[in-house]
Amino acid sequence: MRTDKLTLGFAYLRLSNEEAQGGESSSITNQRMIVQNYCKQNGITLVREFVDDGYSGGNFDRPAFQEMMRQLSQGKANTVITKDLSRLGRDMREASYYAEQFFPEHGIHYIAIGDNFDTERENIMAPFLFAMNEVYLRDGSRKVKDVLRSKRESGQYCACPPYGYRKDREDKYRLAPDEQTAPVVQRIFERAAKGDSSRKIALDLNADGIIPPLKYRVLYRDEFSREGAARASDVWNYTTVKRILKNPVYLGHTLLGKSKKVSVKSKKKVPVPRDDWAVTENTHPPLVTQQLYERAQQNLGRGSRDYRAYDQVRKSIFSGIAVCAKCGYSLCSCGTVYKGEREKYWYLSCTHQRQDIAEPCTGVRVRYADLLEVVRQDLNHLLSMTDDQMERMVKEALKRFGSEEVLKAKKLQREQAEARLLTIDKMVGKLYLDNAEGRLDDDRLRRMMADLEKESAGLKATLAELSAVSPAHEVEENYRRFFALAREYTQISELNRDILLTFVEKIEVGPKEYPDGTVKATHRNQPYRQSIRIFYKFIGEMQTDTIRALPVDVSILKQSENLDNEPNSA
Repeated sequence: MRTDKLTLGFAYLRLSNEEAQGGESSSITNQRMIVQNYCKQNGITLVREFVDDGYSGGNFDRPAFQEMMRQLSQGKANTVITKDLSRLGRDMREASYYAEQFFPEHGIHYIAIGDNFDTERENIMAPFLFAMNEVYLRDGSRKVKDVLRSKRESGQYCACPPYGYRKDREDKYRLAPDEQTAPVVQRIFERAAKGDSSRKIALDLNADGIIPPLKYRVLYRDEFSREGAARASDVWNYTTVKRILKNPVYLGHTLLGKSKKVSVKSKKKVPVPRDDWAVTENTHPPLVTQQLYERAQQNLGRGSRDYRAYDQVRKSIFSGIAVCAKCGYSLCSCGTVYKGEREKYWYLSCTHQRQDIAEPCTGVRVRYADLLEVVRQDLNHLLSMTDDQMERMVKEALKRFGSEEVLKAKKLQREQAEARLLTIDKMVGKLYLDNAEGRLDDDRLRRMMADLEKESAGLKATLAELSAVSPAHEVEENYRRFFALAREYTQISELNRDILLTFVEKIEVGPKEYPDGTVKATHRNQPYRQSIRIFYKFIGEMQTDTIRALPVDVSILKQSENLDNEPNSA
């Protein structure tokens, strides 16, 4: 062991759900004991433990591991210890990268006790150890798949119970009706069988205060992380209603295996062909009859039609880009055909269906041709800039970000805070060492630790505040990336979907503003003003005044552009 500096260690402990079934040998408690004993015997100050309990070693996207890597980058420890190499991870490529490249390059001493692996020594057998850990991972994955396949074929429900069901108390692989939610499922099918649309059913469920499926799981049934629970909506959506109506599980049939992971190392799932699904009939009590289910299916698709298949239907290039400024929903293409004039009466409108915001959206509408011309005009203004104008814009952006003196002050403040945090971490290790060796009593240790923790929390808050704004060089780089794209075009005569996706991230359209005393338009060409905010790739919003004068006179703009492009006769 090196003795020329204080050795501050992080203990990393990991246990997957499959390994937990193998007994105490790999348990978190056993790992902790082995690491703690090793640290005591080798004079290592154990600063903190990081535990990923219930996480597979197949990838390194684990919360405790990522937090450990963040703290290592801040210099809070110089040693990492695990029980063996498999606790670090079972992915051969990534585990080898961290153990044999990342840790040594960053001055971090890594030790795997059980495998006698030490980055400060030659590790001749390391490639074989990494390979065997991956073999174990793949073999375990194969065994799990075999077990699941066997259970599916026998009709056992080895997945999360669907809304309306719970796991049977005597047989966890059998479904039983959930007394709280089964009546809601039956109500949905009865309403659909009577002809109510999925949207109307969802609105009625919201009006009656019924908790939607995911929120019900968060509140009453399953354990979720804080991030997962935050994604659960409080309102029913018509797509959720449709998903319930299409699920044959409510007929008492088990249907599993509709998707699979692309590989043992990936979380991404891909659909499985319908012929390969595992379907077993009459495995649990049904919630609806076959007759009710079929009537609901008949009414489910009534009146719906895929209009995109028709050539005469208007196809907007703003799909997924133009949104309502108030509710955030995408604007839908709509309008009428009056006297054959399709373009003149083509609008993008908000369907204002949202019920979960404080002030329900009243909807916005913009003429398609107007929005097309506003975006085209803005883009052409950017594309027509000279190199000098682009440089001035970059400098103005940096000026808005902060003056050079302000940036230097922030950088100095950040460096001082980071240096002080590093000093505090070293002091903590020294205090615990003094306490362990009897040079510092427990009461004084607690008082000093409380003061240091308070100071550390303040410094971390300062760093978080300083890091909330992108560094100046990133701002400059983003502008240069945008203008590098802009130089590939000269002028846009016709805006299409490809050009829009190249330059524009999002467009927010606000409500119309009519002249004083006017509530709504009295004729089609009545002038008005409307907020149209264009957010470009990399650089965000460029215009300071986002209120535009509409409608746009396209003919005048075209003539103006043609005159600008004509050669000078002089």
